[in-house]
Amino acid sequence: MTVKQTKQQNSAAAIPLIEPALIQADPAWASVMSARKEDRPQARDYIDKLFHGVFEVRGDQCMGNDEAIVTAVAWFETYPVTIIGQQKGHTLEERMRCNFGMPSPEGYRKSMRALKQAEKFHRPVICLVDTPGAFCGVDAEAKGQGRVIAEHLRAMAMVKTPCISIIIGEGGSGGALALSLADRLIMLENSYFSVISPEGAASILFKDSSLASEAAKNLKLTAGDLKRFGIVDHIIREPEGYSRFHMDESAEALKKAIRNALRRLTTFPPERLVEQRQQKYLNMRWQ
Repeated sequence: MTVKQTKQQNSAAAIPLIEPALIQADPAWASVMSARKEDRPQARDYIDKLFHGVFEVRGDQCMGNDEAIVTAVAWFETYPVTIIGQQKGHTLEERMRCNFGMPSPEGYRKSMRALKQAEKFHRPVICLVDTPGAFCGVDAEAKGQGRVIAEHLRAMAMVKTPCISIIIGEGGSGGALALSLADRLIMLENSYFSVISPEGAASILFKDSSLASEAAKNLKLTAGDLKRFGIVDHIIREPEGYSRFHMDESAEALKKAIRNALRRLTTFPPERLVEQRQQKYLNMRWQ
């Protein structure tokens, strides 16, 4: 056994498990806790598993590079694709460098740059969504965070190439929505997707952030809830003990889902894709 394998086994053994009683009694909060696990697979882990010939593209050609968003050109099987992923980091150093997965305006501009290139070269776009929300600091707001998220939503709605978004962990607020306006929306079983974080909702509704678990129930943020509402198209099952050291089964299921989506979406002309994508969201209704 190699040193690397031993370290991986030790790390996997240290991953806190979500108690079955909690999952049964409070599935919404259990999903939130699972999505936030330190050793949950992140964008770069999925990129390593799903793609080959990866060439990372850095910077927004304006202000700088945001490590919280990864953009790259790669191959998915026989398809050349553009990847846009939100990255949190696993270690403290990585998390600080990635601002704990909270993108800045530079990150969203970098992402829009990738969307334009994807359209120009007719490459499908695959987004990996995992953020508690866009960074809301004074500096980000001064650089137009709200405006750039709105521009990103418009870019996703209008891009003339297939778009597949996969929520792999946290899908928090507008920071996640910016990368989720796609032709196909896929969710990992224990991820969540919400207009606001449970803590933020609890602070507004109950004036007490400690009631986040109660807010999570009311937000209807689980994969199952969103599939019932017609927002999510496909759910990927997570095996017991799911972590970045134990992700092959889900990665294979995700690969199959992406393959099926690309086979379907690449048959449509660009204008039809945009029309169907926009109609999909206009037809959404609360059920």
